[in-house]
Amino acid sequence: MQKYFHIVTYGCQMNVHESEKIAGMLSELGYKNCNEMTEADIVVFNTCCIRENAENHAFGNIGMLKKLKSQRRDLIIAVGGCLPQQIGKAGDLHEKFPYVDIIFGTHNLHKLKEYVQLKEKQKKSVISIEEDSGFICEDEKPLRTSYPNAWVNITYGCNNFCSYCIVPYVRGRERSRKSENIIAEAEELVAKGYKEITLLGQNVNSYGNGTDDLSFPRLLERIAKIEGKFRLRFMTSHPKDFSEELAKVISENPKICRCVHLPVQSGSDVVLKAMNRKYTAQDYKNKIAVLRKYVPDCALTTDLIVGFPGETDEDFEKTLELVRSINYSSAFTFVYSKRNGTVAAGMPEQIPEEISKTRIMKLVELVNSLTREQSLKYVGKTVEILCEGYDEKKDMYLGRDEFGRMGYFKSDKDAIGDFVNIKILKANGVSLVGERV
Repeated sequence: MQKYFHIVTYGCQMNVHESEKIAGMLSELGYKNCNEMTEADIVVFNTCCIRENAENHAFGNIGMLKKLKSQRRDLIIAVGGCLPQQIGKAGDLHEKFPYVDIIFGTHNLHKLKEYVQLKEKQKKSVISIEEDSGFICEDEKPLRTSYPNAWVNITYGCNNFCSYCIVPYVRGRERSRKSENIIAEAEELVAKGYKEITLLGQNVNSYGNGTDDLSFPRLLERIAKIEGKFRLRFMTSHPKDFSEELAKVISENPKICRCVHLPVQSGSDVVLKAMNRKYTAQDYKNKIAVLRKYVPDCALTTDLIVGFPGETDEDFEKTLELVRSINYSSAFTFVYSKRNGTVAAGMPEQIPEEISKTRIMKLVELVNSLTREQSLKYVGKTVEILCEGYDEKKDMYLGRDEFGRMGYFKSDKDAIGDFVNIKILKANGVSLVGERV
């Protein structure tokens, strides 16, 4: 009898790719993917704890399965990822949701297949949270779900300890995969027809630090020389490690997208110091100047946090000034989220919610206005889109250009996975609408 799995993913691309790894393990056990939790024989929650709303969302969805579990005692419910890796959270989960069968963390995700088999045999709950050992599993077989895009981890963990961030505590210290394994994985993906590869890490710029392996720019260069037509992206970068060498490699290799995500978080030196970001606003601007010297048309995106403890009106205005001066292509904007266990959680000057709300609305308005201005510049131009999917509501295909701008177009034939030239007819904020040429 065929059994089915359903995975609920929270958080960033890192988690999306880890869910592909989970899907691969369950497939090896004979399970097939299904779209509804109610149809599944095993439901896996791949959690995130970077922000409080992601954590609350996960708790809410786990709670919703209580009734289904009472109706189907053989249903296996597993909760893994960052949330249970936090100190004490696994116990809290077990106490709050005793019907959850498997609880595991970030450092033993590769053992999920073993835990499922154990649960199937013994019918007992499995709770296993391991400490960071520096281990990297290299024999994973992800069930990739995002064709024509593919994600490739190059580093795990983080050494930066930004004062607001829980990542180093739940993901462990930074460690890099061997370049030979990364390059081999990229070669295999290109051979299988994937058209865009995104290298993943909490800080890809520091890849190889402390080892005798390649630097990140040299790794990019090696992958970009793989035969075949494909795009190469990377995320996320830390400004303190962004180098002139990297900017030069981007300029010299056309397969590397001229689109860089470089999170600044704040435009205030006072706030940046409190965040432990290890650069000033001027340092950041200098990095951007170097990048634009080598790649003048590079699209820049960023992350911005408002309402960080102690942030004054003057600090916030400096963030707005920096955003205007850089002229970002787009930005991810967040209200500071207090995470227990981080340095910032203990800072005395927590910002009232109403002030943070006013600031985020003002910031979003500015970012959206800049994004609209850049989108309007596309009108009348012909751009190359990598078609990623089909929007049934719009009855149009969609994909991004190398600068990350989403474009929609009509096509008489299936275009998913194709590089398509479209002439832009209009711009709708962050997206474009065109016709195939």
